[in-house]
Amino acid sequence: MSSETAPLSIDVAVRQPDVAVVSVGGDLDVDTATELHYQLANQIAHGRRNLVLDLSAVPFMDSSGLNIILRTLQEARRIGGSVQVAAPTSAVRRILELTGVGLATPIRETVDEAMRGVADAVETAKRGRQDDEPAVDRAED
Repeated sequence: MSSETAPLSIDVAVRQPDVAVVSVGGDLDVDTATELHYQLANQIAHGRRNLVLDLSAVPFMDSSGLNIILRTLQEARRIGGSVQVAAPTSAVRRILELTGVGLATPIRETVDEAMRGVADAVETAKRGRQDDEPAVDRAED
């Protein structure tokens, strides 16, 4: 009898040039978190600043998985992006809520809802950049 966990499955769907949906399957723990971190970092390196993490097929997640989510969120925010968590299983949702990760990044019921959250985050970021631009006085025109 082996105590090995099933390999992590990761599927990436690029929905827009700067948005990727990363669907994760299997246990997200100390043995598999590095693989997810690599995949998420790769997406950011390829210009996908906004990530949706579909956790609907993750039955278990430990602190290693939480750490990867928080590190990815930090990196995405640094470059003006966002991370949305979509459809976590009840066990994973409980961990996200108990640890406060749900306060740092939205937890959405579905991938479609997360995609709408990305659109809202992008729009908010655009408005924020416009607010930072100096006003042009057009009264003299």
